[in-house]
Amino acid sequence: MADNKKVKRIKELVEYLNKAARAYYQESREIISNLEYDRLYDELEGLEKETGVVMSNSPTVNVGYEILSSLPKVNHETPMLSLDKTKSVEALSSFLKDKEGVLSWKLDGLTVVLTYDDGVLKQAVTRGNGEEGELITNNARTFKNLPVTIPYKEQLILRGEAVIKYSDFEKINKTIDEADSKYKNPRNLCSGSVRQLNNKITAERNVNFFAFTLVMAGEDENYLGTVEKQFDFLESQGFQVVEHKKVVSDSGVPYDNTVRVSEAVKYFSHSIEGFDIPSDGLVLMYNDIEYGKSLGRTAKFPRNGIAFKWKDETAKTILREIEWSPSRTGLINPIAVFEPVELEGTTVSRASVHNISIVEGLELGIGDEIEVYKANMIIPQISQNHTRSGKLQIPDKCPACGGETEIRSINDVKSLYCTNTQCVAKNVKKFTHFVGRDALNIDGLSEETLEKFIDKGFIHTYSDIFHLDRYEEEIVDMPGFGRKSYDNLKAAVDRARTVILPKLIYSLGILNIGLANAKVICREFDDNVEDVISASADRLTQIDGIGEVIADSYVSYFKNEKNMKEFRELLNELKIEKQAQAENNSEISGKTFVITGSLERFANRKELQSFIEDRGGKVTGSVTSKTDYLINNDTQSSSSKNKKAKELGIPVISEEMFMKLAE
Repeated sequence: MADNKKVKRIKELVEYLNKAARAYYQESREIISNLEYDRLYDELEGLEKETGVVMSNSPTVNVGYEILSSLPKVNHETPMLSLDKTKSVEALSSFLKDKEGVLSWKLDGLTVVLTYDDGVLKQAVTRGNGEEGELITNNARTFKNLPVTIPYKEQLILRGEAVIKYSDFEKINKTIDEADSKYKNPRNLCSGSVRQLNNKITAERNVNFFAFTLVMAGEDENYLGTVEKQFDFLESQGFQVVEHKKVVSDSGVPYDNTVRVSEAVKYFSHSIEGFDIPSDGLVLMYNDIEYGKSLGRTAKFPRNGIAFKWKDETAKTILREIEWSPSRTGLINPIAVFEPVELEGTTVSRASVHNISIVEGLELGIGDEIEVYKANMIIPQISQNHTRSGKLQIPDKCPACGGETEIRSINDVKSLYCTNTQCVAKNVKKFTHFVGRDALNIDGLSEETLEKFIDKGFIHTYSDIFHLDRYEEEIVDMPGFGRKSYDNLKAAVDRARTVILPKLIYSLGILNIGLANAKVICREFDDNVEDVISASADRLTQIDGIGEVIADSYVSYFKNEKNMKEFRELLNELKIEKQAQAENNSEISGKTFVITGSLERFANRKELQSFIEDRGGKVTGSVTSKTDYLINNDTQSSSSKNKKAKELGIPVISEEMFMKLAE
């Protein structure tokens, strides 16, 4: 008979791990660290083996969760199973026995299954719950390095990982001023980008695709016989494949470009330090595909491969302080400051704790002995608190303004907020966002300068920025300024008086409203200011890409009397220019275009899309009865889009023909 206490613990672990996985995979947020998840998972697995009790909803027997999205759902041809895992190089080597294997990166993004027919990408589906995924074909066509046509003409099915590189992730985050709106990690950003309803947003995110498995070529599930040959074949078709090495066990003798497992692991562990692509480990597969398949599978894992997760380097240290960092929206972020330690070759002394829920879960207190690590060898995190004093005082006053704070619970996550609407931190960040490049784009108003102007009382509202000439003499005499700096600033402010409506809406800093969302909303209402600001939540959610969360925060902003007063005053200072007003061409305005194939006159599809939208047209990703023109320089090709256009009687035009329309 199983120990009741252990059974109770099993149920607690199942509930908590499922909650953590659901938050991470479906809602793109973290409530515990990866290291803590693995530790609890191993505890659960051990208890299940010891007691013989396995719950039907245990993460050790279930693969993934039901997907929550309005994207169409598609069943996979073959189930997508997880691999068993280890953190031991010895276990990795013994798994291989006397067989040859292929060791490759385990990338940390979103797994996607691609299907090609007659050399053309026909379907792209996310992993989903392993049995059923989401259809994202239009989005996949915007992946930066993905071929949309390939030489192989029979049906081809492959799997790979969609990822956003660290360098692109950092560039995107640099465009976001407020800390709480920044993306937490590339994996979350990629997941949201790939699953967008608007594939224009996906295209802007620089998503890359790396192939790691050939599922089927023609009707052959064992095409070419080995994993290595399949990688070579996929490269010959234009796919970028995960970096890999042919290996033998540590007890074996290397031959024919093979290396021992431990040597290959050592190579990858050194490479990850400067690796631009998110990775959370390695994957080892038997090179002989038929042999791997002959081994069958367990209830959850196939036996032809195993995953190796990095054994994170950890260090014990003492928590000295929690810094509380306010942001434009009022969210106050906790940052742990501890005695410096060496991790993965660098000195680390700070780590984000993210929210109050994690603070409470770790039972933090100043002076506690904590253990820190770098998640995926990159991001500093607290893995454990050995002392667990729980004595940390949550501030009841905002560190920036001294206003009252409150803890709010959103989606079961507790966070600290400043309640003072006039908080200095909120104001400085608010105005910094307002004058940013993608908003009003006013050069010369840095955060430091804005802080000085606010302190001196020059700026209280947005419209005050357009009346800085009232303080001309004082500004000219300020340290770091002068006549030339003032004149340049005045010219920049005057230029900002003419603005398109999406940039104005974005500049207001409405929670969850980025520039892309602002453009979609304004276009839907034909840039009519009154319609745009009075839109209801129900009306907004009818727009592709606008969900309930976005709609609710948008409507709440304009329902606020103070916000509306400030916005009305701002309108008196500005000239709103319609997006398509500059060059409104009757042959393009109001028409819907689809772009396919390579381009000659335009650098890329995004540039052509902008050209069309600036003239009042619209660009979509697929040919439908609502399409007016398909732009394809190969007008006679037998591509699926050309065929569809001809079936529907839609003109297929080249760039040259398009430019004649635009004249």
